[in-house]
Amino acid sequence: MKFMLMMQATRAGWESMSTWSAADFKAHIEFMKRLDRDLTAAGELVLAEGLDLPMNARVVKARKSGVPVVTDGPFPETKEFRAGFWIVDVETPARAIEIAAQASAAPGPGGQPMGIPIEVRQVGSAPEV
Repeated sequence: MKFMLMMQATRAGWESMSTWSAADFKAHIEFMKRLDRDLTAAGELVLAEGLDLPMNARVVKARKSGVPVVTDGPFPETKEFRAGFWIVDVETPARAIEIAAQASAAPGPGGQPMGIPIEVRQVGSAPEV
């Protein structure tokens, strides 16, 4: 079963990372790298990526004219945004939740677990036609 684990962030939370000590930032990044290595070693990691800031995002919508409408960010009404994701291939939904809990506990300032919200959604397969 494949699941997408989507890391959520807020602008304030994201910007606060610039105030972290170098040691705290390094510990956070090393935690994420270690998690990815462990998932790879277990044969569970399909893909993991961080995402750019919402202000660099674009929303594209097709039009009848064939020329799409492209809207720039940031999106002021957005309180949270996706900061990154993992796609994992695991045996059970419980394992996907276990991995999300590990990711949520990434260390922040002083090594304290951040409690990052991680949305867990099963990846659907194409319908049979």
